[in-house]
Amino acid sequence: MAFSKVLVANRGEIAVRVIQTAKAMGYCTVAVYSDADANARHIQVADEAVYIGASKVSESYLRIDQIIEACQKTGADAVHPGYGFLSENTDFAAACEANQITFIGPGSAAIELMGSKRLSKIAMIQAGVPCVPGYEGDQQNLEFLAEQAEKIGYPLMVKASAGGGGRGMRLVQQSSELMESLKTARSEAENAFGSGELILEKAVIAPRHVEIQVFGDQHGNYVYLFERDCSIQRRHQKVMEEAPCPVMTTELRQRMGEAAVQAAKSCDYVGAGTVEFLLDASGEFYFLEMNTRLQVEHPVTEMVTGLDLVEWQLRVANHEVLPLKQDELQLNGHAIEVRLYAEDPRQDFLPQTGQVLHWQGADLPNVRIDHGLLQQGEISSFYDPMVAKVIAYAQTREDAIRLLARAVDDCVLLGVNSNKQFLANLLRHPVVVAGDTNTAFIQQHFQADESLQVQTLSLEHLAVAAALFTQTQQQASWSTGLSPKLPLKLQIEEQKLELSLEFNSNGLSIETCGQIQSIEMISQTAQQVVYVANGVRRKLNYTLQDQQLYLDVNNGNVSIQNMTYAPPETTNLVGDGKIKAPMDGAVIQILVNVGDQVEKGQTLLILEAMKIQQQIKSDIDGVVNEIIAQTAQQVKKRQVLFNIQASE
Repeated sequence: MAFSKVLVANRGEIAVRVIQTAKAMGYCTVAVYSDADANARHIQVADEAVYIGASKVSESYLRIDQIIEACQKTGADAVHPGYGFLSENTDFAAACEANQITFIGPGSAAIELMGSKRLSKIAMIQAGVPCVPGYEGDQQNLEFLAEQAEKIGYPLMVKASAGGGGRGMRLVQQSSELMESLKTARSEAENAFGSGELILEKAVIAPRHVEIQVFGDQHGNYVYLFERDCSIQRRHQKVMEEAPCPVMTTELRQRMGEAAVQAAKSCDYVGAGTVEFLLDASGEFYFLEMNTRLQVEHPVTEMVTGLDLVEWQLRVANHEVLPLKQDELQLNGHAIEVRLYAEDPRQDFLPQTGQVLHWQGADLPNVRIDHGLLQQGEISSFYDPMVAKVIAYAQTREDAIRLLARAVDDCVLLGVNSNKQFLANLLRHPVVVAGDTNTAFIQQHFQADESLQVQTLSLEHLAVAAALFTQTQQQASWSTGLSPKLPLKLQIEEQKLELSLEFNSNGLSIETCGQIQSIEMISQTAQQVVYVANGVRRKLNYTLQDQQLYLDVNNGNVSIQNMTYAPPETTNLVGDGKIKAPMDGAVIQILVNVGDQVEKGQTLLILEAMKIQQQIKSDIDGVVNEIIAQTAQQVKKRQVLFNIQASE
């Protein structure tokens, strides 16, 4: 039976993306939202929206009963799960079916099979799809797994069978590391996925990660929509995706595509799916896993094929035949995507939370920005910190990557730190430009990049900051002709600077540590300043709130505080034993008790935010005097978690 109203059981950019296509096809749309998303963009673009619970995903976006009820309240007769959350949940797919709601995705049996790395690998071996040698049996005691590891040989990968996103995954170089890796992978998998089942695989060192987009309909038709290269990764998570793969040949594309279709056929797959492979330097490829949903990186496939994959999903779910046959599909040009995250690369990519003061995506031809943010919004600790996907298309890879770097530069995100400079520098790296990368590239060749190091502002940017902080004084000096030297105290993170500034007829000069910088102010709006420094005219995006200034430089967001008129500091010094949370997050585990003797650097607590676990360590040697935090508690950034009494 055909459906007419689509509920999107997701949030953020993917919810917006699905709603846009559904509306364009004439469907009525329904969004769902939590407390944290009460004013989110995805509920504003939908026709209707239903509240489904508290901010925690377990109390809202993972509540199958609430989503089914939302369908019943609104008359939604189809559900699109997006990616993440319930998109690969067999119980959810079955619940939709039981309530006569069309699930826009594969059947529950295919989801269940491909959700298990162990069972899916067995099925792929039986289907004749190339697989990495290893152990995928049901005997799961650690001693037996250790025996199998010795048979496979080193290096090898320990993987959570139910896992994804790099969690529950360990590279083991030698036997002495094995047992600890098995234990930690199992523990991580149990906490993240509710299953400690593991598989072992021979490690394919520094391969390319190449995935094939497949589609199947309810009439037994299958196609592959070519490939995406997702080799540039950090901690097994994708950073950049592109189509086509830079080293792909026509013959290899066909072999990989046909293997992917065979994988889909083996489980009677319906809808959009992605078969992921590892491709080694010799041209051999091995099945990695199948994702039974729309991928985050699907836009690059859309841009090189000219197709709307969400439209295809909706058509297939409505019992239509696939719009095109394999020989009718065409691959044109090159597309590349990066993911703009609210995270701080200078602090090991620590997720960032807080108020977005200004967001503006790049406005360039052949550039696509998929996002779920309003111009002003909030990055919540409850959800993934991805802000936007930035995608560029051109006829050649060289043109596409250059355009994408420029597009990243042009995106403005003020109020929270981001990986903006990291992405721009990555896209301009000679090896990346040449396309000669693999999954180990960032770890091996990008660790010294300036975007990952502690940075200081240039004199030029300090002068701009001084000008913005002293606008009233500037105007007074221009009208009176008086130009006294003024002191200015600024703080950038932990760095404190004292400046002396002097106004002139159309700008100012600053002096600090014997260095002088002059700028000429040309024009200024509430969000952008135009100035001349050293004979060059430039623009700079900014946001000013009271005495807090945000400049669009150095990873897209430098926060500068004017401390000139601030009262004397009474804050505690570093190493005072007051252990504070570095970010908003949930307390996963407390590892010490009151009265315990601890050492500086010892882990006291595990904090989790946006799927990232952070170890909170003691800053001194001493005794645990007070534990303020509680397991499962949601804490705020800079909230005191422990008091440690220093050892005498």
